[in-house]
Amino acid sequence: MAIDIRAAVAEEKGKPFTFDELELDEPGSGEVLVKIVASGICQTDAHVWHQHLPTPLPAVLGHEGSGIVERVGSGVTSVRPGDHVVLSYQACGHCEPCLAGRYPYCDQAMAANFSGARLDGTVGVHRRPGTPQGEPVHGHFFGQSSFATYALTTERNTAKVPGDLPLELLAPLGCGLQTGAGAVLNSLKVEAGSAFAVFGTGAVGLAAVMAAGIAGASTIIGVDVNEQRLELAKELGATHTINALKSDVTEEIRRITGRGVNNLLDTTGRNDMLQHAVESLAPLGELGLVASAGTDATVPATALSFGKSVRGIVQGDAVPQLFIPQLVEHYRAGRFPFDKLVRFFPFEEINEAFAAASSGEVIKPILRIAQP
Repeated sequence: MAIDIRAAVAEEKGKPFTFDELELDEPGSGEVLVKIVASGICQTDAHVWHQHLPTPLPAVLGHEGSGIVERVGSGVTSVRPGDHVVLSYQACGHCEPCLAGRYPYCDQAMAANFSGARLDGTVGVHRRPGTPQGEPVHGHFFGQSSFATYALTTERNTAKVPGDLPLELLAPLGCGLQTGAGAVLNSLKVEAGSAFAVFGTGAVGLAAVMAAGIAGASTIIGVDVNEQRLELAKELGATHTINALKSDVTEEIRRITGRGVNNLLDTTGRNDMLQHAVESLAPLGELGLVASAGTDATVPATALSFGKSVRGIVQGDAVPQLFIPQLVEHYRAGRFPFDKLVRFFPFEEINEAFAAASSGEVIKPILRIAQP
């Protein structure tokens, strides 16, 4: 029996989201039906909406969902009806990286997260019979498609969280905040007493600033062109900030540290900032990239002398069922106050929320979809 849902559908490239009444399959083996309470809006949603990433439209997007487990399919043991959960990225669970616990680097990551279907090619969300649109709609975005009143997830991308914190607030932990914090704590393994810098102080970059404080970095440098965000970076733990429009970033980082930073995270994806990033590293320093630089980006081999290294980072090397509860406890203890980044919007104002994120007015919009 199909489940009736209400969803915000990206019908065409860049056109406003429209609301539609759709049908969702009952959860199959390994699947979980989640009543969505809230969903964060991430830049990746915007990239797909504007077709800079290959998910086919029309589609139900959304990949920072939180909600309550309604029903589970056969074989599901880690969550049960009534559990509060945060939804994260999808992985196949069977390839070599997955078997090694490196789920973000799944061999089938693109198909699992961006194909608009399950890995077997089926789609669990449908137009209602007789609706004028008639054409198929794609779902399973990041294994969830959380811009809807219900989502069909899997046990693998559904993380149980404590029930005593507001579910609507926890939604963005599943992607952007996980990526920034995980890049610092899991990928780069920033050490106590070290010097760390982040380029870009949006949601991912500010999560990295907070995580660097958790790690005990003694120098934390935020780089951006937005003075308001730089001020927020200071409030969240940055010891220094640099406005890239007003200073030479490399020179300023070397002035602050005396030798360069031990670790640097670039969230901008800008080619010009990549050059600054490599030059700002101390000997043996490591640069992490969580946004794709342009295709013409190059790093001369000589720039990596003295043991410098560059690596790509996906989802902060996080296993969601382990890492998201850790972030929740850091928040509870006052070490990860990500509530300072968010603004809530009614589900019906999804287009306004995307506009606020695009303009920079809001760092992390969260859509309130249902009451818990």
